[in-house]
Amino acid sequence: MEPRTRSFYVLSVFFALFLVFLYGPTLTIAILSFQGPQGGLTFPMRGVSLHWFVDLFEEQAVGDIWGAFRRSFMLGLMVMVTTVVVSVMGGLAFRKKFAGNQFLFQLVIASLVIPSILVSLGVGLIFSQSGLGVHWATSGFGSQLTWTLPFGLLIMFAVFNRFDPAYEEAARDQGATAWQTLWHVVLPMIAPMLIGVALFGFTLSYDEFARTLMTAGSYNTLPLEIYGMTTNVTTPVIFALGTLTTVFSFVVIGSALLAFWLMGRKRAKLGSDAGRGV
Repeated sequence: MEPRTRSFYVLSVFFALFLVFLYGPTLTIAILSFQGPQGGLTFPMRGVSLHWFVDLFEEQAVGDIWGAFRRSFMLGLMVMVTTVVVSVMGGLAFRKKFAGNQFLFQLVIASLVIPSILVSLGVGLIFSQSGLGVHWATSGFGSQLTWTLPFGLLIMFAVFNRFDPAYEEAARDQGATAWQTLWHVVLPMIAPMLIGVALFGFTLSYDEFARTLMTAGSYNTLPLEIYGMTTNVTTPVIFALGTLTTVFSFVVIGSALLAFWLMGRKRAKLGSDAGRGV
């Protein structure tokens, strides 16, 4: 066997093990969620049915699953919109050097290296001591932004570092104002990246646990609710919930990919029309 062929098989096995490690737990939960009414939390399976998915939509003895889902969804949307807007504004601001820009950049990025539980504790203490009240829509919102904004800003820094300012200059030469240039030239050109930042912000918020632990107040988000269920739910209904939340995540990612594809087709059509002089 040639060395190159041997290394190919070694890397293939390593990649296969990586996929098993990455998706194996999720697949196991999905399989166990389809057990019969007598099913437990471990193998072997006891029948096959949709019993636990039906049970999930009935009133639960403990917890507030769908209330937690609604809170996580709304919080994710809030974080997503804020992350996109602030990231674009920050990316535009950092295109030019200004006094203290390096310090401000390091200050923003520093939140990524601080342990999440300490951020959650600190934000919760600030809100409670200030008399503002600890709530998922206020303190929880703020603590999650310390996680999503640095990623959004890093993405936009990379985008604007590669952005050709000649397009903006051409728009201004045609009489466009600064706002018109931003709205009709810059934002359409970076739209795919904005979708990526939005997806990043929503998914990071949707499954965030540590930074929400001390800042959600009396109402749990979905990750906190699922964690609480692990201590008092002993049926596969928790697996059914995990399967549905995983499917929801894939739907969100699929929607983003569909948006990328549609935008690519639109750009290709515009380029084709321009080439024909339409």
